[in-house]
Amino acid sequence: MRILFALLLSLLIGTAAAQEAPQPDGTISTEQDASGDAAIERRIEAIIAELDGYGDVGVIVREGIVTFTGEVLDADAIPRLEELAVRVDGVVAVETEVTESTDVALRLDPVLERFQARMVQAFNYLPLLAVAVLAGAVVILLGTLLARWERPWDRIAPNAFIANIYRVVLRLAFVIAGIVVALDILNATAVLAGLFGAAGIVGLAVGFAVRDTVENFIASVMLSVRQPFRPHDVVDIEGSLGSVIRLTSRATILLDPDGNHVRLPNSFVFKAKIINYTRNAERRFGFALGIDPNDDLAEAKRIGLATLEGLDFVLADPPPQVWIQDAGDSTITMEFYGWVDQGTTDFMVARGEALRLVMGALTRADIGLPEPTYRLNLAGGALPVLDLPDSRNRPDEIVLTEGDASPETEMPAAEEVTPPRIIERMVDEERRKGNDKDLLSRAAPQE
Repeated sequence: MRILFALLLSLLIGTAAAQEAPQPDGTISTEQDASGDAAIERRIEAIIAELDGYGDVGVIVREGIVTFTGEVLDADAIPRLEELAVRVDGVVAVETEVTESTDVALRLDPVLERFQARMVQAFNYLPLLAVAVLAGAVVILLGTLLARWERPWDRIAPNAFIANIYRVVLRLAFVIAGIVVALDILNATAVLAGLFGAAGIVGLAVGFAVRDTVENFIASVMLSVRQPFRPHDVVDIEGSLGSVIRLTSRATILLDPDGNHVRLPNSFVFKAKIINYTRNAERRFGFALGIDPNDDLAEAKRIGLATLEGLDFVLADPPPQVWIQDAGDSTITMEFYGWVDQGTTDFMVARGEALRLVMGALTRADIGLPEPTYRLNLAGGALPVLDLPDSRNRPDEIVLTEGDASPETEMPAAEEVTPPRIIERMVDEERRKGNDKDLLSRAAPQE
């Protein structure tokens, strides 16, 4: 069945080729004899005898009409016969009865011959191939040695991560150069176009597949160059508050106030809003107190300001400030601000001490700090009277007694506000035992 199908296919190909065969043009001569046909036949036979693949092809010429018969192994060889015949002088028309051979033995012989020829050619190319491989290996080895030389790259790079990228790029450039040198020796540089095209397609597909990874890597490079924070800096990254432990090639690692590790992807950190509380040594604290509207607000403001100015941990420059922020339903909101040096003062402890001492000073000066008061207006007349029974020895009426006067007390001293450095010690310990290489460097520029 397969042989029959192959015969039908070859017959269709031969018929189509015969229909599309080019024919001679021009005027047909009125004189034609047997000697002319024989000369055309001898000439075509001599030509195809010198060509490969036409050993079983016969030529018959009658009245200038050339007829080809026989079989060929390659169907593409049939149109070439027709193109050859029309170029011979005296040919009137061309008929092709050549078909493609389906003989297995005949078709395998050229394959074996080609295989043997290629084996011989590959064997002859072995010395040249060895020279090409050796030259390419020398170039690649040179690039590897240069990449391992740490001193120049560490000097020109802002940090170790960028220096490592320089080494990888240099090594890759020398690998490409080695391949180009080897192909040039083999006179096969045309292969580079195909390799680069395939590499581009593969790179595009891989880029889509690992887009998040690539974005995170680029963010790591940019953060290591920009250095928006240093180790031990207290930062707030989109609500994640903590001290910086290190910056790795994948994530930024923080230690929060509770001692927990917080790992943030660098792609998120690069795009996030970063508040660095450590960049400036001076930091302002503030708090608000509700003052009784019936008291002297100017006196309350003066007392609060004097109290803040009298605290050793509050800086004189910038000076502390006090102002009225808002008027509520039952209190006047007054805000108190002061500056501390974070290098010598614990910020949160200093704020708490300032709040405690200001409240104490206002209380001793009889400045009221009332809680919110609400007035109820009940419709229908007076408030109801609650009749309290005497079953529990309660008095028959409310008795007012004068309270004891509060003793005069001096202004209490501020407690110790020196930072305990607990978080700093924990960060140092984490940095010592960490396995990930830190990309933050004191020598690198900081934005």
